Formats: sequence, C-alpha cells, structure tokens
Amino acid sequence: MDKNGPTAVMQSLAKPDYTRVSCGTVLNQKYSPVLFSDPLKRASLLALIKVYFQKGGQEIQINAVSRELLAEAMEQPEKYQDLVVRVSGFSAYFTHLDRRVQLDILERTEHG
Repeated sequence: MDKNGPTAVMQSLAKPDYTRVSCGTVLNQKYSPVLFSDPLKRASLLALIKVYFQKGGQEIQINAVSRELLAEAMEQPEKYQDLVVRVSGFSAYFTHLDRRVQLDILERTEHG
C-alpha cells in the first residue's frame, strides 16, 4: 500500500535499471475523478508523469474512478454493467470481476 503519495512511488519505481526485464514494468495509479476537473491539478499530474518517463519509468495505468462509485457498483452491479477499470495489465468490466479482485481495486490508494 502506498503511504507517501504518487511522487514517492514514481521516484522509487524509476530508479532500477529495467533494460533486462523482458516484459517491462507497470505502475498502477488510482486518482480521484475530482483531480481531473481542476486544470492546475491536471497540469501537476501531467508534469509528474513526464518526469517519471524522463527518469526511466516505462508504463502507467491510471484509474480515475472514485472509491464511492466502485462501492456502489459492488452493491448494485446491475446499474454498472459498463464500468471498466484497469486491473493489472488489462482492462475489465468491474462488475464481471471476482469479488476478491473488486475488493483489491477498491482498497488501492486513491490520489487526488
């Protein structure tokens, strides 16, 4: 679980030399949808992502779905059949995932 924020995570993951890793690495990040409605916060996130790639980061998968929406989808799956989330290397319909996977996604740290 991330306890120091997205900047610390990205700095840590950009340090190793991944040139010998055959399948690369993936960084899963979960952000509050509110972040994307604020131009200054959007610009800050874009700058952070650019620096991550400049320092050697390889891939980021971003979820921008609120914890509340995911919890509601777990309670009323029939209303959220089209809700797509990033899992780990792939996208999937949230309501079609096993309950344990849904809980794992719900519990991921949300930045915003």
